Amino acid sequence: MPASNSLLRNKLVLGIVALVLIGFAFWIGRSGGYSAGYVQAKTDIKTLDEEAARKAAEGASKAANPFQAVNPLEGVETNPFEKVKKVLNPFES
Repeated sequence: MPASNSLLRNKLVLGIVALVLIGFAFWIGRSGGYSAGYVQAKTDIKTLDEEAARKAAEGASKAANPFQAVNPLEGVETNPFEKVKKVLNPFES
């Protein structure tokens, strides 16, 4: 029986060491992942802020530019009554 007792003790010590190593590996991986994720999130937020600012600036410049506005007189003839005058005057050749 003493041999099985030491075998059981060795398995128990090996299991505890394995659990400690797994826990340590998990802790190292998690802290590294959090650090990398935090840096990535900061760069993503900075990129999104810059893109939003660029779009807002473009929108403001387009709204403030009078040359981008639609011309309300586009397609209007200079004298619309000229056609009517020609039709109604039978003496004009």
